[in-house]
This record gives sequence, structure tokens and C-alpha cells, in this order.
Amino acid sequence: MNPEVRGLFPGASEHVYLDVSARGLISEPVHAAVERHIHTRMLDGGDKDDLRAEVECARYAFAGLVNASVDEIAITKNVSEGLNLFAASLPWEPEDNVLVCPELEHPNNIYLWFNLARLKGIEVRKFPADEGRMPVAAMADAIDERTRVVTMPSISFSPGFLTDVKGLARAAKQAGALTLIDAAQSIGAIDTDVRDLGIDAFAVATQKCLLSLYGFGFLYVRREVAESLIPVHVARYGIDLGDAHETAFAEDELRYQSGALRFDLGNYNYLGAAAAAAALDLLQAWGMKKVEAHLRGLASELATGLLELGLPVAGGSPGPHLAHIVSVGESGGGRHYSADDPAMNSLHDHLVAAGIRFSIRSGVLRLSIGVYNQTADIEQVIEAARTWTERKGYHG
Repeated sequence: MNPEVRGLFPGASEHVYLDVSARGLISEPVHAAVERHIHTRMLDGGDKDDLRAEVECARYAFAGLVNASVDEIAITKNVSEGLNLFAASLPWEPEDNVLVCPELEHPNNIYLWFNLARLKGIEVRKFPADEGRMPVAAMADAIDERTRVVTMPSISFSPGFLTDVKGLARAAKQAGALTLIDAAQSIGAIDTDVRDLGIDAFAVATQKCLLSLYGFGFLYVRREVAESLIPVHVARYGIDLGDAHETAFAEDELRYQSGALRFDLGNYNYLGAAAAAAALDLLQAWGMKKVEAHLRGLASELATGLLELGLPVAGGSPGPHLAHIVSVGESGGGRHYSADDPAMNSLHDHLVAAGIRFSIRSGVLRLSIGVYNQTADIEQVIEAARTWTERKGYHG
């Protein structure tokens, strides 16, 4: 990415920011869109048609980003809402099953399945991780005639490896099962084509790699699947009112919007829509193939540099598993915000003191690269880590 991109993100010059997997930095164009929205609301309250037009602008841009049709994209407030809207609307029967790898999932793609087990009597089939990777082969082999859903993260939130989504989706489809993806860590970082992947649904929010705000997200549901579902929650924007006013109601007729639009609920987060539309314009202008190449290139530089210092980089040498997240430590070796290894906690404190912003997740130091990062950031992290290894006499 050219230097002008970094210049759009003032926060990138304040510190080495490697925490996009928690939340991304906001750009000047997004900031300007937020200010325009608030200014309009402050002065004249805003126009409802204009507000809804902003939502449709964001929806249209996002559909283009992932090669979906516009009516396959529902508007949500976060990943959790999207996952729940889809999962709860499926026609579950007792003894149906869902396949999941809890070790590599964010908790919010775990709770809902055990809740459905309580409500619907379904079976939650749990699979252990394969050295930090999704157990694709084991899950594919376990799919049977009662498997309703196979769920997975496109990139695990820790240690941050890419999943063979396409392979697992193919196995699920052959058995008549659906695939639901937690795409929180991939959309906006990895070039994504839902047609090529062959998935049925995914949920994402805009505060991470989509470089926008909390409280706004998207739910993709393949049209054929969406048309077969009765949404468990409904509100006026998910109902087809034809030319009638949005407050119209006909007691004897309930027509859902086409495709995934039926999952839209009431009034949207219009501020979030304005911000998301501005951020999506940037991603479209840059091109996701260029964005992905930039992020993966920097991640490779970082992983290689840390390995040369003898640090335990999860996954080892850069390979197909590596996207934009580089993790250091033993995956699963700690709680959500800490590591069991005292050395990793010491390294964490040292890097933070050196002005590097990142996270600990499930026992590993998670350094996640954004489009605003450059080689100079990677060099600063490696140099800070080198100082720590020399001071501590660390040899792995």
C-alpha cells in the first residue's frame, strides 16, 4: 500500500498499532462522515429517507466487496446478532447436530449452540483443535444425515490461522448440511468471494478490519437458504410492505422481504451506516487483493523476524495458515487476557512499554496488522523484541 494510505490514519503515527483484531483505527474519511452525520442531526434532525439511503449505500458496497447479491445482505449490529439470527431461524429438530471447535471460536459462537441444545434438544458436537488449526478433516468425516450446521471462524481469533473454509463447506454441502462462518477477523483483511467459497452464511461487524465503528454489522445468507427460512425475530424493515408506508400493517398478510433482507429489524444504526459506507469506499478503491497482499507480506516479515530471535511464533514459519495475525506463545496456554508463561507476560509488558499496541488472547501475544501499518512498524516490533531477548537471555 502506498504511503498516502497511512496518512489517512492519524493514529498510525501515534504508536505502533497492531490490534486490528480487537478494533481497527478510524480514518479521516470515516471521521468526516461521522461528523457530517452528527452535524445534520444536530441542525435539523435529519431526513429518514436520506438516513435509509445511507444504509442501502453501505449494504450495496458490502455486497460488492464479498461478491454477494444485495438482497443476500442483512444489516445487524454485531457478529453475535448475525450468528444468532441465522441459527435460531433454522428448522431444528431434536437430535439434529451442529459441529464446532470451541477451542478456536470466540465465545459468542459457542453460547448460542448450547442455548439451542437447551431450547431445541440439538446435539453440539465438539472437536479439539489440530495444533491451533481447525480440524477440517475430522469435522468433515463426522458430518452425517442429522448434521444441520457446520460452523467455523474464517480466521480464528486466537491464534489467528486461516481456515480451509472452502474445503469444509464442500464436505458439508455434499452431506446436505449448511455452513455458518464467523468472519469477524477476515472481511476487510482477506479477499473474500462467497460464490467461490461455497458457504451458506457468515456474520461480520465493522469495528475490526472494516475500519469503522462498533454497533454495525452485516449478515450474509445465500438467497436460496434465506428464502427457506422464517426469521425468528421480525420487524418492519424485514417485512415486504410494497408501496405502503413503513408503519402500515395488514393483519391477514405477512410477507417477508426477499432473501436475507427478511432479517433486517427496526431502525438501523444510521451513524454506523454512514461510517461503514465511507470505510467501504476506501477498501473498494484500494482493492482487496492489494490489501490482502500488503497485510500478508507484513505478517510474513514479522513472523520471520520473531522466529529468528528464537520466539515461539504460533504456526512456525510463514505459510498458507498465515493471514494478518502473528501470535507468539502457546495457544490455549492461558486465560482470555493472560498467558500462563511468565516469559510471555514479561515480553507483553516490554512491548507495551515500547509503545506497541496489541492483545493477549488465549495465552498468546496477538499482533494483528492493519492496512495502515508499514515495514517500519514491523522493524520496531522486532527491535523491541530483540532488546527483551538480550536483556532476559531468552533463547526459546
